[in-house]
This record gives sequence, structure tokens and C-alpha cells, in this order.
Amino acid sequence: MTWFERAREAEQADDWDTAITLVSAHAECCSVDHNAHNNHLWHMDLLVCAQRLTELSELARTDVHARRRLNRSLRDRGMEAKLHERAEDGDRDALYCSVRLLCDTGRTEQARQGVETLAPEDQYAQEIITCFEASSGQGR
Repeated sequence: MTWFERAREAEQADDWDTAITLVSAHAECCSVDHNAHNNHLWHMDLLVCAQRLTELSELARTDVHARRRLNRSLRDRGMEAKLHERAEDGDRDALYCSVRLLCDTGRTEQARQGVETLAPEDQYAQEIITCFEASSGQGR
């Protein structure tokens, strides 16, 4: 059985430690080898499945993929306060995830206030709100 097959088997069995160990050995961020890069993204997903958010947070300091995967996980878990904290520290992706979370949960005005406070010139964050309002039939 190849390492890939063993990793898939471990993942399906929720044996996160084994899956992470196998995949991380073949993972490389921003590699020209697309397999190594895909393995890196898989590694980030496995860390989320294993609920290793502390480890993912450490990687997120220098790894854009870890940062994005962490923010998406925080959004999926409804952890708006943590996203807001990360946005306050300058993480724009965390801001965008926070805005989406707030809009998706009916707190569009809170999202707007957050953008006005943290990044009033960020047109993309404002566009997320505008698009949400347009798609949901809400208006300012």
C-alpha cells in the first residue's frame, strides 16, 4: 500500500495523527510540484479535521494557505470574535470571513460597522456586504 493509500485510509478512519504524519511528509507550500502543493492543502484540511487549530494558527503566521484555512474554519464554527481579533491584527482574509459570517447570520449592520472601524477604505469588504444585500433583497 502506498503512503497516499495509507493516508486516505487513516483519514477515513478518523486517525488524524497517522494521516497528518503521512501527508505532511509529502507536502510543500507553494511548490512547483503540483502534487506537493496539493498535499500541503490536504495537510491544512487534516489539521482542521483533527481540530488542531493551535497548530494551524502557528502555521498561519507564515503560511497563506494555513491562514486562509484557519479563517474558513473559524467562520464555519461561528467564531466571530476570534475572526474579529485576527482582523484587528491586520488579517484581511479574517475580516472578509467575519463579514460573510455576520451577513450570513443576519447581522449585516454589525458587519458594516466592523468594516467601517477596521478597514473603512477596503472596497472588497464593502462589496461583500453590498452583494449580500442585493442577493438577499436587503438594502441599506
